[in-house]
Amino acid sequence: MLSIGDTFILYLRAIGWALAVSIGFSLGTAIAVWIFSLISRDIDEWAEIRNKNYGVAAIFVAMIVMIGLLVKGVS
Repeated sequence: MLSIGDTFILYLRAIGWALAVSIGFSLGTAIAVWIFSLISRDIDEWAEIRNKNYGVAAIFVAMIVMIGLLVKGVS
């Protein structure tokens, strides 16, 4: 049986990992969107999404899901 101190340490480790993964996901997504914007300079992606261009939105969704899978695989 774990003592209260050991349980507290395990909770702190879990919170630390959750913070590390959320920071990694945020940075990874920001970098991916920034690189995608550099690659497609002639297209205003956000205006296209506002105009209901679902193809551009699908690309963004796929990018975010893939970053999530990469971060999940690392942690």
